[in-house]
Amino acid sequence: MSTEHGLRASDDDRDRLVEQLQRHAAVGRLSLDEYAERVDRVLVARTQGELAAVVHDLPAESTVDAALDHREGARQLIVALLLALLVLAVIGAAVAAFR
Repeated sequence: MSTEHGLRASDDDRDRLVEQLQRHAAVGRLSLDEYAERVDRVLVARTQGELAAVVHDLPAESTVDAALDHREGARQLIVALLLALLVLAVIGAAVAAFR
């Protein structure tokens, strides 16, 4: 075990890890039960090593952020397409009304 893993964890360390777990759950890497179990482990962790063990099988933060960005981009595209369809429907209704 490295010296760093034996260092005491702070409240900020635990808070950051809970936020990280939330992002992993948001992209579907953790079920709600797994998320709850891991949050419980984070909240009682005393060392950096105990915190690291909670996320040892999850990808790095940059991968999670990329997945969330992809979902947000897809959501924005769907909204844009729906708005375009709405505009076309309004234009079509206006053209039909003036014929």
